[in-house]
Formats: sequence, structure tokens, C-alpha cells
Amino acid sequence: MKKLPTWQLLIFYGIFLFVMGVLGFLSNPEKAKTALLSGSFFGGLSVTWGLIYRKGQQWGLVAALITLVLVTVAFVWRAIVSWISYFEGNTDKLIGAVLITAMLTAGLLLLPKIVAGLKKGSR
Repeated sequence: MKKLPTWQLLIFYGIFLFVMGVLGFLSNPEKAKTALLSGSFFGGLSVTWGLIYRKGQQWGLVAALITLVLVTVAFVWRAIVSWISYFEGNTDKLIGAVLITAMLTAGLLLLPKIVAGLKKGSR
């Protein structure tokens, strides 16, 4: 299987964040408006960084790394809180916990690719 370039991974990650935000919103439209907004915003940023990096602008990859670290820290925190709430009996938190954990996992998988791209200086 051919390895995807980092810029393309960033675009796919952005689309993934958007889809997860939509799913989060659809799972609980009354309380999950933030999921839609943050999925759209950070998904859009990731797509933007990918497109900038594709054009050869190294700062797009630096911005992607900063953004990814920030959202990954937020996902760690939100996943822990959601899973604790779920295991304490709030079964409404299961979908959110699964979605946040999926976003955390995707971010952790993307992180070494971005770091490697920064070390190589290639697209």
C-alpha cells in the first residue's frame, strides 16, 4: 500500500474531525452543539494546514503540529471525563466518549507523521 503524503493525511484528518463533530451533534442535538462547532473549526484548520503545506509552505506543518497538540490534549481531558461519567452510570456519555476517543486515537496516529515531516522538511 502506498503511503499517503502528510498534507493529504492532514486533509483526511480534518474531514474526519468534521464527520465526528456531525455525529456528536446528531447523537444529542440539544447538548452537543459544541461538537459540531469544534469539529467544523478544527477540521477546517487541519484541511487548511494540509493545503498550505501541499503548496510547499513549511509553516503549514508547524501550524498543524501546534493545532494537533492542542486538540489532542483537549481530547485526552474530554475522553477521561466522558469515560468516568459513563462508568459512573451516565450511559448518555457513551457515544461522546467513543467519538472523542476515536478523535484522540486519530490525532495520536497523525502526530508522528507530522513530526517526521518536520524533520525531513518534505511534503
